[in-house]
Amino acid sequence: MKRTCEATLEKAALSLSSQILIGLILGLIVGLFFGAWVEPLGVLGDAFVLLLQMTVLPYLAVSLMVGLGALRPEGAARLAWRAGGALLILWSLAFGTIFISSLAYPNWESASFFSSNLVASSSGFDFLSLFIPANPFSSLANTVVPAVVVFSGAVGVALIGQAEKAGLMAGLQTFKNALSSITTFVVRLAPIGIFGIAARAAATLSLDQARSLQVYMAAYVVCALLMATWTLPALIACLTPYRWLDVMRTMRGALITAFATGSVFVVLSVLVERSKVLMQEKSDDPERDEHFVDVVIPVAFTFPSVGKLLSINFIIFAGWVSGYSLPYSQYPTLGIAGLASYFGATVSAIPFLLDLFQIPSDTFQMFLVADNVVGGRFGAMLAAMHLVAVALITTSAMSGALVWAPFQILRYLLVTCVLTVGLMLGVNFLFDVGEHQYEGYEQLVSMRARFEYPEADVFDSLPDEMAPEDLSQDAVARILNRGIIRVGFSKGRLPWAFRNAEGELVGFDIEMARMLASELGVEIELYRLSRDEYAPALEAGRVDVIMSGIPLTTSMLAKMSFSRPYVDETIAFVVKDHLRQEFGSRDDVTELKSPQIAVPDLPYYVDKLKRYLPEAEITVLPNVRDFFRAEPGKFAALLYTAESGSAYSLVYPEFTVAVPRPDILKVPLAYAVRRGDEHMVEVLSAWIELKKRDGSIETLFDHWVLGKAVYSDTRRWSVWHDVLGFSPGPTVRAR
Repeated sequence: MKRTCEATLEKAALSLSSQILIGLILGLIVGLFFGAWVEPLGVLGDAFVLLLQMTVLPYLAVSLMVGLGALRPEGAARLAWRAGGALLILWSLAFGTIFISSLAYPNWESASFFSSNLVASSSGFDFLSLFIPANPFSSLANTVVPAVVVFSGAVGVALIGQAEKAGLMAGLQTFKNALSSITTFVVRLAPIGIFGIAARAAATLSLDQARSLQVYMAAYVVCALLMATWTLPALIACLTPYRWLDVMRTMRGALITAFATGSVFVVLSVLVERSKVLMQEKSDDPERDEHFVDVVIPVAFTFPSVGKLLSINFIIFAGWVSGYSLPYSQYPTLGIAGLASYFGATVSAIPFLLDLFQIPSDTFQMFLVADNVVGGRFGAMLAAMHLVAVALITTSAMSGALVWAPFQILRYLLVTCVLTVGLMLGVNFLFDVGEHQYEGYEQLVSMRARFEYPEADVFDSLPDEMAPEDLSQDAVARILNRGIIRVGFSKGRLPWAFRNAEGELVGFDIEMARMLASELGVEIELYRLSRDEYAPALEAGRVDVIMSGIPLTTSMLAKMSFSRPYVDETIAFVVKDHLRQEFGSRDDVTELKSPQIAVPDLPYYVDKLKRYLPEAEITVLPNVRDFFRAEPGKFAALLYTAESGSAYSLVYPEFTVAVPRPDILKVPLAYAVRRGDEHMVEVLSAWIELKKRDGSIETLFDHWVLGKAVYSDTRRWSVWHDVLGFSPGPTVRAR
């Protein structure tokens, strides 16, 4: 009777995976209801994650030593070949999914502000330090997992040939069992820990963060779910004796935990134990196969997982959203470079790939948001299934249980391909039928001054007559005596001087001029001038300084005096989106046959173009807007600057910027004054140095040229505040 009651109670009790799922759902509900008030519950999740991490690295190291040490030499070689084959199969499926995922992105107009990534080289990562443990204890302390695996693997391989190892192996096995017992206890706390994690995530996540990333996140989530619930489990069922349903049922709790924590590392030992549970049911020699699992999962963890590689899809998305779409011909390069770079950390691999394909580096901030919102969690869940797939396929190959049925494999590949393509086209259709409005132009023309200043008087031209002044005085004295500084600017010099949607004169140089006037304690008058009026207006004393993105060139130096440069622009080609690759390198550009190139009416640019492309047919334009308004096909490109060209691409999103590598040519910008007015030059140059040192120039460059958003405090929507009207709780920092 007692046994019957116990059995009934055991059946009635919820499984651990069900408890974890309930904890996840309750946490989301509590977070959405109470908002920021429940953010402190995250400490429960932090404690749970730390407890899981406490045993993971020691367990990984000891498992490798015991697993490899118990093998015979020929067995170790066979295991390496079969595990490597399993990894290659999974990587191939991952890249196939990544490339197909590009079908999810609809044909929307897109463009972006200038990015320093167009002209800067990213630093790589140190493979030697990552994989060679000069100090194994330092690697353990700093969680350098690849180095720990190399060290533990080396010890395990060395133990293979040792005759008197039984005592050490028994001790290591006992230690491993103890670590496994600790992990089993901690995993039972998962419902509480995951409740805390989910509550904090729901309480602090800003929904606005996900708005611009909705297409990428939708494609990523669909791909991750498809691969975690079909592609990889079905591959296991196709190649091994394990059924799809058995795999999903046994691994469900581990997958949910990996999803909730956003880390596959914390469930590493759990995956090993759950894989052994599967083998108890199907393997003819469970003890032998358990040795293989103890080795394969820790080793496979150090290689890029499918869950990690799936985020390479962000490079395709970043190119699409910023107007620098990646052509299909570059997909093989993306695959090879992506796999190599992902042996390091994702946060270093993504910037490296963005730089490699000349995609604006500012999109990396979008990746960090997406990774925190969905990528980390769904990627961890997929990575967990990846490790299970490697372990089960490799173990089946080692034990001779691998199933080779060509028709079944072909059917699996066909179904997987159809599902992936169909789902990606479905995502595309879902967003394409909805209303989408290009916002790049609105972002540009809605810009306002970064700081507050007194009102400025703006004139479209110089007056016919101005009060006479003593030009024997230097400009600084004249400015202070009259209490007004007269500044000249050019019309439509994006992003240095232009009018916004409200008709206000704005831009980098306009704000610098207003800042200068404010700090001199004088009023400011801004006069629009043509380029031909610069020198005469300065010589006559009608304006004191020209502040409008003037390139510092030899011909300009002969006419006016200049301050020290305040910023550099980068020579680039402005081209149609589909021509970007043709102008992406010097070799590609020089192979073009007599291209029609437009150039601004500046001798410096004309001379540079003649030297760079002597066979080009050059058309000098008095106004760069004539290039964008020209009939299609009239010009192949406009030689201009990347900074200004990027701003114009926001107005004309069908155009983009190409900086030919490796020739990154700079042209400095400076402020012009009356020829020979050395005191004014000294004052302006010293002031520019001051503005560089106090960060003002960097701040304005970020604002006007890079188009960076400003951080602000925001509160997360919650039922507690927005529906019931109670206090919203503490603010949350959001972008």
